[in-house]
Amino acid sequence: MIGYTCLGTNDKPRATAYYDALLGLLGAKRFYETPRGVGWGIAPDQPMFAVNTPFDGEPATAGNGAMVALSATTQERVRAVYEKALELGGSDEGAPGPRGGGFYGAYFRDLDGNKLAVFCYAA
Repeated sequence: MIGYTCLGTNDKPRATAYYDALLGLLGAKRFYETPRGVGWGIAPDQPMFAVNTPFDGEPATAGNGAMVALSATTQERVRAVYEKALELGGSDEGAPGPRGGGFYGAYFRDLDGNKLAVFCYAA
């Protein structure tokens, strides 16, 4: 159902370096780059993630109530992505742990204040 998600950035080079390091842990690679943004994915037929400077030329802001969730294969991968996000300068929004119903997740904000989750379901 989801084709791609986009988050705004005010510093494309900084955001690109952050997500290159972070998304590589999930097996993603760059699928495109334009003067305004970069998109990562695992395969062309899978949902993609992108960061862009806003089309309207105004500063990017984090959406209140908006969040993008990144799928991981294991709890170890959830923890690794969360730890890398913080190591790269992101901020904590909820340490890795079980959240009920087999859901295991962690929450963080990127360098522009966008909220993300990384999660998996227990087998």
